Amino acid sequence: MLRPLPRLILTPGEPAGIGPDLVIAIAQGPLAAQLAVVADPQMLDARAARLGLPLELVGVSNAAHEPGRLQVHPVETAAPVHPGRLDPANAAYVLHTLRVAARACLNGDADAMVTAPVHKGVINDAGVAFSGHTEYLAELCGAPLPVMLLAAPKLRVALATTHLPLSAVPAAITAEGLTAVLRILSADLQAKFGIARPCILVCGLNPHAGEGGHLGREEIDIIIPTLKRLRAEGLDLVGPLPADTLFTPRGLAGADAVLAMYHDQGLPVLKASGFGEAVNITLGLPIIRTSVDHGTALDLAGSGRAEAGSLRAAIDAAIELVRRRQP
Repeated sequence: MLRPLPRLILTPGEPAGIGPDLVIAIAQGPLAAQLAVVADPQMLDARAARLGLPLELVGVSNAAHEPGRLQVHPVETAAPVHPGRLDPANAAYVLHTLRVAARACLNGDADAMVTAPVHKGVINDAGVAFSGHTEYLAELCGAPLPVMLLAAPKLRVALATTHLPLSAVPAAITAEGLTAVLRILSADLQAKFGIARPCILVCGLNPHAGEGGHLGREEIDIIIPTLKRLRAEGLDLVGPLPADTLFTPRGLAGADAVLAMYHDQGLPVLKASGFGEAVNITLGLPIIRTSVDHGTALDLAGSGRAEAGSLRAAIDAAIELVRRRQP
């Protein structure tokens, strides 16, 4: 008996960036899924013409994706779109596409959402406090704590804190927060990735994991006691470990994921090893959401030089996650 095709809903992100280019490029090839995009049809038509790529836009249906065609949930931009030129007037459009896609997943009209990059700065310039997809989607879905996981072919890195100024990170490392993040990470590695008992390496916050308290006490006062309590619950946790030696082939041997304490502790390593192939997966949500591992690349928008590898990987990951959830 054939399983139904995964139903994916895609948001192209910042219209002046490379998101529309990537969506149009992806549309040219085959996909083992139904695919609908939430976007302004006129913007997509204009970008396809600029790129010299064939594109037929059709209404949303239950049909499988066909190369050269895109099913569209139409949402109009507020201002004309010029590749490479940000316009705060279109910030509301970007956020509306996210709401439409999330609602489709929550209502059961789509199985997963895939997001192309947004530009946080221009959304904030428009007067909307916005720290990123992860936090925004958690609010839309009523999820108390989203966990950001980036997955490359040979490495998975989750974050204890997400988009925070570095000065705010130490205060954000709490026993309650770490406990919640590690429980979500372990549970979703089991449920979403099929890992029976995931082994998670936990970074220290300070250099050399605090050097016995000489370089900071967060490890002694917060991280070590939290890991001890969670091990008693049955979680397989190793650490806290110095981040400067953890990310080596020997250090990563046997690990299923790494928990970094902050954004730039873990993600530079992951992106250096798998940029263009990595996928951002939001854990802790009632829906499946995957995304690219890069930004809007305004300088490449409309040029035909944008690489669609990460968006393709995000779509493939969404399909795989949906398949695992199907009976």
